[in-house]
Amino acid sequence: MSAWHYVRDYGRRRLMKIGAASALVGLPATAGAVAALPKIALEEHFSLPEFEQRGLVARPARLNPMWADIGRRLVDLGDLRLEAMDAAGIDLSVLSLTLPGIQGEKEQATAVRLARQANDFLAREVQKRPQRYGGFAAVPMQDPLAAADELQRAVKELGFRGALINGQTNGQYLDDARFLPFWERVQELDVPVYLHPGTLPDSPAMFAGRPELAGPIWGWAADTGAHALRLIFGGLFKRFPRLKVILGHMGEGLPFLLWRVDNRYELMVGRPLAEEERPSFFFRRNFVITTAGVCDPHALRASLATLGEGNVMFSVDYPYQESKQAGDFIASAPLADAVRAKVCTANAQRVLHL
Repeated sequence: MSAWHYVRDYGRRRLMKIGAASALVGLPATAGAVAALPKIALEEHFSLPEFEQRGLVARPARLNPMWADIGRRLVDLGDLRLEAMDAAGIDLSVLSLTLPGIQGEKEQATAVRLARQANDFLAREVQKRPQRYGGFAAVPMQDPLAAADELQRAVKELGFRGALINGQTNGQYLDDARFLPFWERVQELDVPVYLHPGTLPDSPAMFAGRPELAGPIWGWAADTGAHALRLIFGGLFKRFPRLKVILGHMGEGLPFLLWRVDNRYELMVGRPLAEEERPSFFFRRNFVITTAGVCDPHALRASLATLGEGNVMFSVDYPYQESKQAGDFIASAPLADAVRAKVCTANAQRVLHL
């Protein structure tokens, strides 16, 4: 049985059993259903020794015991990871190379080699536990045609569900015309691209003397949110209307700014915009977001209200976020059971064609 059939069928059986047991003891079926609800997680990272040696794994300026634990969990695809998944009630994790990964490599030929190496490694790990793991491909955007070919190989031959790209590559963002052959292949393959933060291409003056701001606290979200808007304003989704891009971290803040983005863009062009001209139109049509790294019920409710219950998916951001914390958060969030089921499982099944 494939991982995708396993999640669907096993989850359904668990819900039926818990619901029946709840009825016997006089509990509401929804209480058991929430506890047993299967989850798919999409922003779950790993690393490889060669990437560590090449400096292609982000590290803080000062290491501490928490970061030491993250380091050992990044390279583990066995007991540590599976225990964390079980503690959070996660049936399936779609794994991806941590940042900056391939995007941090300067040499084109080396990037192509490393991407293939990482994808082959991940495919072997997925084959060991196909009921628990899936994969997002690493792609060498240093060579867009090679990236398109590697994505196709990963999807068609290795069974991966899309790609994850860690931000800009050598200072170039994905709205650049040189990447059009890659995006054309993505649409042909009908798989999503997870647009994840990466290292910043430069050091803006606004972060000078404040290293806290340059990373995940703010800089990565600002950079990735701008990257997503570049794709919209660059016309990518007019050219390829069937593309799906995933944003983590509750959409990098963009769901809460869509009204202002539309309003200020209308002021910039100097005329009222039709619905299909507004940036928010493309965001709602071509993007989906995950809860990775944000365990805030208020942000979750606002995102669902802004984007609709079909465009938000559960994730953890393992090992940078604690899995049980994320699992408890989504289980206790004030959502209708039908909405919770979409966020935890059904939306990912649809987007990834599981």
